[in-house]
Amino acid sequence: MSATKLASRYAKSLIDLATEQGHLDAVQGDMLVFQEACKNNDLKMLLKSPIVNVHKKQEIILAIFGDKFNKITIAFLNLICAKSREEYLPEIAVEFMNLYRSMNGISTVKITTAAALNDAAIEAIRAKLIDSKVVSSKLEVSTAVNPELIGGFVLEFDGNQYDASVSRQLYMLQDRFDDNEYVSKIVAK
Repeated sequence: MSATKLASRYAKSLIDLATEQGHLDAVQGDMLVFQEACKNNDLKMLLKSPIVNVHKKQEIILAIFGDKFNKITIAFLNLICAKSREEYLPEIAVEFMNLYRSMNGISTVKITTAAALNDAAIEAIRAKLIDSKVVSSKLEVSTAVNPELIGGFVLEFDGNQYDASVSRQLYMLQDRFDDNEYVSKIVAK
């Protein structure tokens, strides 16, 4: 079974259980924290390590998250470890968040710019996107900085990408010149 399919099944099970028990929002908060924690390379390596036994991994997870997480989340993490699927926990957390957003009609948008945006610019972009109806009114915005864009921005949402960066415009301009027969005659001289 592929990692994505496995992660999706476990995430769906956790959502169903949390909804049934009336703790969906608490578990969602826990999984968001866990997803961020899994960006730590040491934790990721621990979960994937075949050398560290399952009981030690469970103890470490309990020591890190035990007093902060909902009992359903802790029980779920222990169950995944007991089934020797702990290496998939980062993917399960991502799938859980994707399913949660889908259930609640939450759109996500990633804005990449050449320089960091201030809060006013982010809010202006958020308002324009909501007004255009291309995303739902429940919107999560994340930002990234990529100096190679030179200027402009790249928007990513719902599997779509809108590239209005200067580097993209320069690439398109270069492509036009490469196909232009007159330019090739000038370069050949």
